[in-house]
Amino acid sequence: MSTTQTTQAARRAPIGTVSTDTSQLPARPGLVESWNQTMGFAARALKRMRREPEQFSDVAIQPILFTVMFGFIFGGAISGDIANYLPLMVPGILAMTCLTASMDTGVQLREDMDTGIFDRFRTLPVARIAPLAGPMVADLVRYAIAASLTFLTGIAMGYRPEGGALGVIAAIILVVVTGWSLSWAFAYIGTVVRSAQGAQGISMMILFPLTFLSNAFVPVESLPNWLQWFVTINPISHVVSGVRDLANTGAVTAEVGWALVGCAVVIAIFAPLALRSYQRR
Repeated sequence: MSTTQTTQAARRAPIGTVSTDTSQLPARPGLVESWNQTMGFAARALKRMRREPEQFSDVAIQPILFTVMFGFIFGGAISGDIANYLPLMVPGILAMTCLTASMDTGVQLREDMDTGIFDRFRTLPVARIAPLAGPMVADLVRYAIAASLTFLTGIAMGYRPEGGALGVIAAIILVVVTGWSLSWAFAYIGTVVRSAQGAQGISMMILFPLTFLSNAFVPVESLPNWLQWFVTINPISHVVSGVRDLANTGAVTAEVGWALVGCAVVIAIFAPLALRSYQRR
């Protein structure tokens, strides 16, 4: 059928009918194409980070500030001196820094949705997950920078991880995976709240209790009995314990496995929720 005949047939169709001809609809992107599109959005996010270097303030300044501050303030009170406190504290700072950095995912997502840029993305023939997953892939660079600076600051203060280079690298990978998995939860928050300030406020209310009501900075035995119960089931405690085992001993323990299981559960729950909420908005 020629183009003219097709147009005339469409004009003769009754108003309100839905065409069943799917030959003109774009095909759903395949796995390889979806991956390439995700990497394209990741490259966009990296360019944005390069043009707005203030986005690196939380991963470039916070690790150094928190490591020095917590070490000198709490080292003597909790462990007797800074040297004994660093093996306990550095993994906790490592987890807290990367988790705080992952919180920005929801804030940035909400800001992009408010500016209307995501409305333009939705009109593009790309995989639905690409606009969400792309910036999260770019955030892996931020998590790696935060983790590396935390270890370097701790080493400058006298921390000597007995797990060696492999243990440190494994600990960094574990924290990066944890931050990336939690970024899906914060992305979901960013799609359901009404403003970037609201996303940041709700994320802080979730993140800080999970971080400080854990074994990140104090021994569990020093806490009240009722609080010890919550600390032992807190997923952040498993992440911190896994990082300590990897960095301080180089051993892959059950805590590492539990931390990875928790990451998988968070992704399985919040990735579909974030994608569905994004499509509805």
